[in-house]
Amino acid sequence: MKSLELDLSGIRSLVSDQELQAWQTKSDAYVAQLHAGTGQGSDFLGWIDLPATITDQDFTAIEAAARSLQERCDYVVSIGIGGSYLGARAVIEALTPTFAAYRKEHSAPQVIFAGHNIGEDYLSELVDFLSDKRFGIINISKSGTTTEPAIAFRILKGLLEQQVGREGARERIIAVTDRARGALRTLADKEGYQTFVIPDDIGGRFSVLTPVGLLPIAVAGFDIRELVRGAREMKAQVDEGVPFAENLSALYAAARNSLYQHGKKIEILGNFHPKLHYIGEWWKQLYGESEGKEHKGIFNAAVDFTADLHSMGQWIQEGERTIFETIISIATPDRELRIASDADNLDGLNYLAGKRVDEVNKMAELGTRMAHVDGGVPNIRITLPQLNAYYIGQLFYFFEKAVGISGYMLGVNPFNQPGVEAYKKNMFALLEKPGFEEATQAIKSRL
Repeated sequence: MKSLELDLSGIRSLVSDQELQAWQTKSDAYVAQLHAGTGQGSDFLGWIDLPATITDQDFTAIEAAARSLQERCDYVVSIGIGGSYLGARAVIEALTPTFAAYRKEHSAPQVIFAGHNIGEDYLSELVDFLSDKRFGIINISKSGTTTEPAIAFRILKGLLEQQVGREGARERIIAVTDRARGALRTLADKEGYQTFVIPDDIGGRFSVLTPVGLLPIAVAGFDIRELVRGAREMKAQVDEGVPFAENLSALYAAARNSLYQHGKKIEILGNFHPKLHYIGEWWKQLYGESEGKEHKGIFNAAVDFTADLHSMGQWIQEGERTIFETIISIATPDRELRIASDADNLDGLNYLAGKRVDEVNKMAELGTRMAHVDGGVPNIRITLPQLNAYYIGQLFYFFEKAVGISGYMLGVNPFNQPGVEAYKKNMFALLEKPGFEEATQAIKSRL
């Protein structure tokens, strides 16, 4: 079976082989700390061995729950925010046929996402849409009190109970939550919802291979066993004991930190496949939330090429030289489409006649990478042989392992997110939430 490939040739003009190799001793030590649980954030390392510990019984339970929703629903709303929705959405968007919703080519229920914003128009329009539809809910929250998903669940639970009654709603709501604590666990036990557990030792942005991600992906009709198999295969390739020169995650982490030390403060994740958009969104959270601490960290952005070459392309080519690129490339597309010859040739494209569209796309990719490197933007390339569940599983684990190593190289705890609480405190104070009276008075004095 082929595997993900990492190409660092595009950084050689700035980072030498010797400089990259100089990370080996530290990298080996950080990998050992991750596996021994002796580094920062050791309470949240359950993701490291997760792919190898998921059992057939685990798969069977998730698949059975997915079938239950599939039988009862045409639409399933997955409620969650951040790591509770981005991984599942990334996989579903990448694997769903682009026009399936219009042509009804995909037989599984359509998974809709909510709870990742507090847009009144979005939620109101979602309620209007679902008001005459057969729908179910997957509510994903460790606490059950996170504002954005809690609002969405309260509204959609009420709508579902209006449609099918409390008993009917019980068969169409699944909670993915804490094992024993929290508001959602209490409600699920009271109402008799089927539940799956978010492990205590896995943070949200590392949770895509838990029921947080696997259940919505299974509901959407995709092979979660292949997703996990890909992650399991990548785990073996980047595991403790794999030499630094062969460990793709360690090499990527070292390359990023070398570039950071050279003043490259922004990493742009680009792709030349439109279905990879939400892979970029998932990656942004994984790296931004893991490394942006103590006034350190690479700023993460994502672009979709070639579209963004006509918007962000100018800045990338000639803007401030504080950036580097990581490009995700898909070696072989699923479909074949060739460009026909035209007798008039008014568009001047006959020189492309007979070529596959993907050949043009690949040359756009190569030409872009060459131009950006020539323009002072170092380039890392990650190649997936195909866009399928197996290789996405590889990619997820590759990135997860790399960010753990990279965070330690940077000198931060990559497994906490203390800064995320700041906006919540202000929001609760502004809304006069009970328990925030002192903060409310303090913040009102600033207005």
